[in-house]
Amino acid sequence: MGSHRTVRSIIEWPGMRSEYCWLPPQDEPTVTRPHQLGISFSAHRAQEWESGGRAVRADIPAGAAFVTGEEAITWGGVSTPTEALEIYPDPALVRRHAGGAVQVEGAHCVRDGVLFGMATLVKRAHVVGGGLTDIEASTLAHRLVAHMLRNHARSAAVPRARAVGVLDRRTVERVTDYVDADLAGPITLDRMADVAALSPYHFARAFKATTGLAPHRFVTARRLEAAKAALLTSKASVVDVAHSVGFANVSHFRRLFRREFGVAPGELRR
Repeated sequence: MGSHRTVRSIIEWPGMRSEYCWLPPQDEPTVTRPHQLGISFSAHRAQEWESGGRAVRADIPAGAAFVTGEEAITWGGVSTPTEALEIYPDPALVRRHAGGAVQVEGAHCVRDGVLFGMATLVKRAHVVGGGLTDIEASTLAHRLVAHMLRNHARSAAVPRARAVGVLDRRTVERVTDYVDADLAGPITLDRMADVAALSPYHFARAFKATTGLAPHRFVTARRLEAAKAALLTSKASVVDVAHSVGFANVSHFRRLFRREFGVAPGELRR
């Protein structure tokens, strides 16, 4: 997955289609099609894009979410490697959840811990293989569509009530803020539960039901994504990067990194 190698992967799941890419820097414009939910796993400075006749130039942090409604996104040239995942829900599944036709509002470069968690599960299947069974993928597709409709549907007919046993988006964002602010320090289930104002037991169950990831997997994913960004954008040693995101055991960090991304930390730079 080096910076000069192009990787593209497409998987057809029950209820959705996912497209993963790792692209080297390029001058030619690219397009994200309508009706998708995606995560940019790479950070970009002063990136330009256009959608619905509106041109934007802004920084994109790693982990930013992009939702397209009827309008595609056209990207300008990219000066750094791009790693992204796009998920296209089955239109029939969307209509079933919505109870009919529905319009989805676009949302660009937003923070969405729920979408990040689900996309992390799907991305791992692209990068290292395996991962999701048919029933797991189908369940994830239903959760993804329900989340999209609650947060991005225009139609007033679409129910906005939170499903029983899951967290609302604001709670997930508070927990994500807490995790990101202290990646190098000790992060405990008790503290995450306190941020969500729930008991540890109920928080752990609800968080996994909402994001698809258990709390410890979510924290590990955020730490590994931060480490990957540091390896690609700085000259810090692998040891220093591991310590900066909360891994005291560098061997353990290397094993997790390879399991998640398919390459060792040092190989990523090469």
